[in-house]
Amino acid sequence: MSVLPPVRDMVYSSVNSSGAGGFHIEDLYPRVDDGRFAVKRMVGDPFDVWADIFRSGHDILAANLLWREEASTDWSREPMVHHGNDRWTATFTPRRVGHHVYAIEAWTDEYATWRHGALAKQNAGQDVSLDALEGAALLTKARPLDKQSAALLTKAAESFLQDGSITPLLAEDIAQAMAHSQTRADLTRSKSYPLMVDRPRAVASAWYEMVPRSQGKVQGKHGTFKDCITRLPDVAAMGFDVVYFTPIHPIGRINRKGRNNALKAEAGDPGSPYAIGAEEGGHDAVHLELGTLENFRELVHAANSLGMEIALDFAVQCAPDHPWVTQHPDWFNCRPDGTMRYAENPPKKYEDIHNPDFSSDDAGSLWNALRDVVWFWVEQGVKIFRVDNPHTKPFPFWEWLIKEIQSRDPDVIFLAEAFTRPKLMKGLAKLGFTQSYTYFTWRTGKHELQEYLSELTAYPERDYYRPNFFVTTPDILPYHLQSGEPWAFKSRLALAATLSGSYGIYNGFELLEHEAIPGKEEYLNSEKYEIKVRDWDAPGNIKPYIRGLNRARKNNSALLQTAKLKFLGVDNDQTIAFSKTSTDSSNTVIVAIALSREPREFWLPLGNIGFGAGGETKRIVAVENVITGERHGVEWGGIRLRIDPLRDPALLFRCLI
Repeated sequence: MSVLPPVRDMVYSSVNSSGAGGFHIEDLYPRVDDGRFAVKRMVGDPFDVWADIFRSGHDILAANLLWREEASTDWSREPMVHHGNDRWTATFTPRRVGHHVYAIEAWTDEYATWRHGALAKQNAGQDVSLDALEGAALLTKARPLDKQSAALLTKAAESFLQDGSITPLLAEDIAQAMAHSQTRADLTRSKSYPLMVDRPRAVASAWYEMVPRSQGKVQGKHGTFKDCITRLPDVAAMGFDVVYFTPIHPIGRINRKGRNNALKAEAGDPGSPYAIGAEEGGHDAVHLELGTLENFRELVHAANSLGMEIALDFAVQCAPDHPWVTQHPDWFNCRPDGTMRYAENPPKKYEDIHNPDFSSDDAGSLWNALRDVVWFWVEQGVKIFRVDNPHTKPFPFWEWLIKEIQSRDPDVIFLAEAFTRPKLMKGLAKLGFTQSYTYFTWRTGKHELQEYLSELTAYPERDYYRPNFFVTTPDILPYHLQSGEPWAFKSRLALAATLSGSYGIYNGFELLEHEAIPGKEEYLNSEKYEIKVRDWDAPGNIKPYIRGLNRARKNNSALLQTAKLKFLGVDNDQTIAFSKTSTDSSNTVIVAIALSREPREFWLPLGNIGFGAGGETKRIVAVENVITGERHGVEWGGIRLRIDPLRDPALLFRCLI
């Protein structure tokens, strides 16, 4: 590596003090909003960067890709390669989780420019004596950092002084030594761009949403953390790696909601867990009927021992009897009649909760208190948070909070639960949320699914938006599942588990729960307002099917990412098919899923599918059913398949070359 002169931050189309044309560094990829927000990648995955780099004249240029951890001052460098038409590329592989920055530096390669001209003249039989003097001067100005390069340059210069021959100055080993030893008088650096490097579970995860108070075995009796521990092996056996809990905090008694969201609770009604806070404590306390904080830590340990993590719901809202309401009344908004404003989304009313006022004079203390709540649970072993309705809180708050937490522990993951306008959802992803809810729940037709996935996997969304496809939630029972038909549950599950690197289900999905409030996409007798006790092995459950899909995901890295997706032209409007290829291109999976219940045959075109590691792409010769192991040869550019949705609405094939 050479000794570098001071580097100036570049303004595109800059002009240096000599009057010569400055460097242009344009069309840099990847970047999000010109570097305002971080690009997201997974630790251990190659990070490809390209840019157009040029300046006036015919001099030969050189460029480096620079990167470092944000908190470090030491840059690492990788030479960029010129691919023609001023396009330069380079790749590095981040080895640590956390915030990084990257940049590009460019300079005129004086020695390479001189060598190119000298060789051209020499090959044309022209006099190169003056060129030799210029080349020797470049060698003497060099600043080699290693003894081997210094010895090579000294020997070449001495040889030239002895006989005046240009030949030793043009040697290939001299060119290599000068590449990192010469001075770089016009070195120019682009501005730095942010990069967030996440752990693998941020990119690929299977979520199981659990209501902890409903995990007991006695009808009408409140479940406990110990009951949840008892359920964990069953969840792990289905192949999930994230167990997400609805809020576990004390539940308010004032304005407590009754069953089916009744305005008045009856005796024994447990209330909504989203009405957070009571005399016993607030966001940093646990509901007494669930157990103690020590019981919760035991639960976290039990999940970890099974290869799973506990995710907590972080809902920024307070019941009327939350301690903050009396301790910090200025954190909340009052109406003209002096009453405290409760939450509402007209015509919906939430009389049992109040939203903090982020515009209050003491908003800074509110921000700090919420940050401290998150960090409290991180200290209890929680590294994943599903954030409730983040789009209703100020964007600057979330950007600050996420950066504050991840600066202390970059392993922490935040999932944005926001079903709102698309640009709002994308804005949350840009400012730091690790994963995001999506509109998958309402995308049912072939065309709209393909259109939506094409949007999520396109540039620039693929660089910052990580979708998590939840099939159902406690708030949403989609119309297309309200018939309770097993094939429909399986089809939606297969779509979620194969289209997206991350997906989730709400407990009870495996039992085909589908009783809805007539005319609404909501569960009747919702366990948001009551305790349910279930037979988790009830006849007709689809746990084996869930297990098979999750096993297929874990055995095929192609399914553990979202971006490298290609839809296939199947000649059937009720069948969707696509290929997915792993980041390292070593694994390709073909998926075909029925979108209606009728059996069908169709032609699956595979002529344009190829894959292979190490940059070598080969055509597939056969496919192997991921579930059954059955093989099909690929002839005439595809295979003919049959799907009977009543047996299995999805076909998954591993490609063979």
